[in-house]
Amino acid sequence: MTTTPAPDALSQLAALSGGDWGQARVEAQTPALDSPFRGEEAAAAALAAGGAEAAGLWRLRTGAQQAVAVDTREAAASLVSFLFQRFEDPARAPSRVMPPTAANGFLPTGDGRFVYLHHSFDESRGHLNLLGCEDTPEGVRAALARWTAPDLEAAAAAAGLCAAMVRTPEEWDAGDQGRRLAATPVVEVTRFGDGPPVPLPTDGDAPLSGVKVLDLTRVLAGPACARALAGHGADVLHISGPDLPSVEPFVSDTGHGKRCAFLDLKTDDGRARLRDLVGEADVFSQGYRSGALERLGFGAQALAALRPGLIHVSINCYGHDGDWAVRPGWEQLAQTVSGMAHVQGAGGEPALLPAAVNDYTTGYLAAFGAMIALRRRAVEGGSWRVRVSLTRTAMWVRGLGLRTGEDIQPFSAEELTGWTIQEDGGWGPVSFLRPPVRMAATPAHWRLPGVKLGTHAAAW
Repeated sequence: MTTTPAPDALSQLAALSGGDWGQARVEAQTPALDSPFRGEEAAAAALAAGGAEAAGLWRLRTGAQQAVAVDTREAAASLVSFLFQRFEDPARAPSRVMPPTAANGFLPTGDGRFVYLHHSFDESRGHLNLLGCEDTPEGVRAALARWTAPDLEAAAAAAGLCAAMVRTPEEWDAGDQGRRLAATPVVEVTRFGDGPPVPLPTDGDAPLSGVKVLDLTRVLAGPACARALAGHGADVLHISGPDLPSVEPFVSDTGHGKRCAFLDLKTDDGRARLRDLVGEADVFSQGYRSGALERLGFGAQALAALRPGLIHVSINCYGHDGDWAVRPGWEQLAQTVSGMAHVQGAGGEPALLPAAVNDYTTGYLAAFGAMIALRRRAVEGGSWRVRVSLTRTAMWVRGLGLRTGEDIQPFSAEELTGWTIQEDGGWGPVSFLRPPVRMAATPAHWRLPGVKLGTHAAAW
């Protein structure tokens, strides 16, 4: 094993924090992911940054310091952690089989370019209606041949569908949204309301003991943020709608350490209950499309009026300003627009990275930002906004440079066994990956087993 000082990625995050991190390091190992991008290093830096902030909060509470370390290979495994779940009872294992469709993945358009069509939560019918074709490979390809990639992307965006044109990094960076994102930090932490300092709770044996987090997110980035906060001791209550679709293997993967409840925000009772919960919350993390919660009365300013000193975390695909802010998106689409898929394809057809690099890393960055805000709230007071996006994360990972000529060493069975822990929760006995960050005094761990959505009451 080779231990190096904080690499460039960690140094960049330290500069954003402005805190006294003490001993925080990334242990650089042989890469495990077959990609030219330094996804392992980015994820490890984001995890170590979160650990350093957690250590800083612990120091505020107790005066004690501790070392923090993350291994790049274990961080890499966390980027595909849903694949490493093992359920003892197959009958209770989560299942989410998306209906097969030809309108999905990288496909060529009539101008010789490629688009990525994402079926999202079974939105393939929307793509087929837009294309005006049957759900067959021949029908989809023939329909796409009548479109240019820019026109199809624009039409899909107007229809609220998940689709994007493959770009080179240079193309994305030269466009309006690319320039907007380049002008923002990979994690935005800004004060948006006044208020006195809010001291951290004094009881508990973890950095975030007593900190209450409302998690209104789905599918990897947002849930990974709240899971990371739970790993440092936060009391996390996940709120979902009873009619909202989900991907159950992702729920089981990111649900460790949380209680899960249903609220129907389309009803007066559901909104009233959420307002009550917000009144006691410290962190409100949301991943709805821009404007959706505002229309229900739960925008950042309205929430801070209910709970002065609230930390408002917002996670989306393409950034929070500009025309792209309202577009729905996924990991695959962030890779598509940012130039990652073009580079991964090595000059041939575009290809996806072999891990959800942007999803999980964005979640880790959001947790890092939330802990920066909690520290600043404790010292300075005020309400704080934290904003991250998958595509801004992709641009940050790109900016770490490309690997060339390095050996790739797949995960060994011995490594995976060493990183695996067990619990008995909503899906029966299950084995899964532990939190990758190592804390000398307050080891990261999940106090509660993962459960199915709607298991608990919507109450603290």
